[in-house]
Amino acid sequence: MGAAAPAAARRHSRRRASGALEGEVLAVLRRAGAPLTPREVQGRLSGGLTYSTVVTILSRLHGKEVLTRTPRGRAYAYAPVTDEAGLAARRMRRILDEVPDREVVLARFATELPEGDGRLLRALLD
Repeated sequence: MGAAAPAAARRHSRRRASGALEGEVLAVLRRAGAPLTPREVQGRLSGGLTYSTVVTILSRLHGKEVLTRTPRGRAYAYAPVTDEAGLAARRMRRILDEVPDREVVLARFATELPEGDGRLLRALLD
């Protein structure tokens, strides 16, 4: 019984968090530069994820509107909606959409920026 526990602990410690898996899948799609099917994504990922796991990750990212998908044969081919900076901007916009007082949130955000980022933001807005 004692020998099984260390093996289970090793298996559990090798598991990646859902967000890490999503990041890996996104990185594969960005590097590809063209839409990929789940099987193509699976082949480019390290770590031996099952096909169903890859499909689940792609479906979740599509549901979050991070990926587009188009039919290709009997599967879908997936591609990122935008680059990493665009995704960060979309997340920030979604957060603003969820709060009742955008002005307060934006003011707090701007005042808490490091000085260099504050200058950059002012320059972008001018």
